[in-house]
Amino acid sequence: MTAAMKRAVRALGTGWHIGSTMARRGLLTPGRPDRVVRQVSTLARWGLGLAGEFASAARRDPEWTAVVDEDGPVSFAELDERTDRLARVLAEGRPEGPPRVAVLCRNHTGMIATLIACGKLGADAVLFNTGLSAQQVRQAVDDHDIAVLVADTEFLPLPDLPDGVRVIAAEGDGADGLRALAEAAEPGGHSPPAATGRTIVLTSGTTGTPKGARRPKPALHSLTALLSRIPLKVGDRIHIAAPIFHTWGYAALQLAIAMRATIVLRRRFDPEPSLRTLSEHDCTAMFAVPVMLQRLLELPPEVRDGCDTASLRVVATSGSSYPGDLATRFMDAFGDVLYNLYGTTEVSWISIATPEELRAHPDTSGRPPHGTTVLLLDEDGREVDRGVPGRIFVGNEMLFEGYTDGSRRSTFDGTMDSGDLGHRDESGLLYVDGRADDMIISGGENVFPSEVENLLARLPQVREVAVVGVADEEFGQRLVAHVVVAEGHELDAETVRDHVRTHLARFSVPRDVRFLEQLPRNATGKVVPRLLGD
Repeated sequence: MTAAMKRAVRALGTGWHIGSTMARRGLLTPGRPDRVVRQVSTLARWGLGLAGEFASAARRDPEWTAVVDEDGPVSFAELDERTDRLARVLAEGRPEGPPRVAVLCRNHTGMIATLIACGKLGADAVLFNTGLSAQQVRQAVDDHDIAVLVADTEFLPLPDLPDGVRVIAAEGDGADGLRALAEAAEPGGHSPPAATGRTIVLTSGTTGTPKGARRPKPALHSLTALLSRIPLKVGDRIHIAAPIFHTWGYAALQLAIAMRATIVLRRRFDPEPSLRTLSEHDCTAMFAVPVMLQRLLELPPEVRDGCDTASLRVVATSGSSYPGDLATRFMDAFGDVLYNLYGTTEVSWISIATPEELRAHPDTSGRPPHGTTVLLLDEDGREVDRGVPGRIFVGNEMLFEGYTDGSRRSTFDGTMDSGDLGHRDESGLLYVDGRADDMIISGGENVFPSEVENLLARLPQVREVAVVGVADEEFGQRLVAHVVVAEGHELDAETVRDHVRTHLARFSVPRDVRFLEQLPRNATGKVVPRLLGD
């Protein structure tokens, strides 16, 4: 078979996959002919992306509820008109072209409106982590050449911003508030911008200063790749609990708008109110990070039993691996609805684990979705055998376009280094062993802290645990376990070491065990190792 024939076969396979997935998820369901024509023509003009997907959804189902937050619901038509006005607000005083807009917001309608308006304007949107200090915000504004900062009032005022930066309050009805400015702006639609703006997501910064990562514009196959493993449907009611400024929360927003879903938001995740939100709005899906599942399971049984979550079909998580037996405990409580996406800011998705896979192998990262290539390579660039750890390289349509400081990740044969180490079992399921720079060498032996973490997390006395490597004069490096004891339990350091000694090799036993009241986490729920102490 010639190369051209192989490309044609691959194209046919991709086309069939896209069509069949869209049909299964309800994206090809017939509707009113006039609305379908407006929907398709709008999407053809604007292309995929938040602005195009939202505008086309508003043409198809204008009366549907687009977003519900703590201030109430707003329809697709209302939010479409509001974002037209808001795009004009953002463009004021910028005859030379669209501004670069920073968004420092929690999860609410105003944040979504700002991102859609940026898309309509063709402006770059930079998502700021709400956990940044005032000094870090000022530095990020300067580093990313920000012209407009849209921020929640809790983060304002921000002194010492560079001259010329326009600040807009995302909330409230004051004269400088987002809604008031939008209502005062001229109505009327927008034409697609000459150049598509980019979304820039700041890396989590768990090991250093956050960097901006430029996200590519999504393609149709990008959407169907995720939908092939996560069974969302048109018209779902999706609670996005993960912060939208994070890659996973932003991906949830993109998927929800593409599915013409009703997006249900709370500004902050709080276990009991969030559980009641799922119940009160009959949510069919939730996007979260793993620590949120842990917090839901810690609610008293009478609280969980008082909330009806029978409508929940999908709980999709990402951001970190599941500690211990969290996956099975959650599914025992809420049903087999759990899907875990393994990915990074730089390479987007890598693999997705389904409920069936998590039931059989709670620590697996699943399998790559359609169109994604995953290579496990040794230091010489050769693929490793099953069961042998290797560097995880990933190829898909959503590899990031580089950091805003000009640096990039290393690549190999069309794939990009994820920064992680992992292995496959005999059936092809992927497992993540840890960050490449987390693996330590203690007394000449390779040790993965995550293996010890998962073992300790299964102890009933442990609420949460983080294991890290530190320098050691005798062995080169050693493990330190930071443990938060579960309420009503007692635990001592020797019991922790004995448990590891019983189940793992001697070089995996943590030399030091430290007990904390809580682990230091960032706004996305990830443990920040540098804050654990020496």
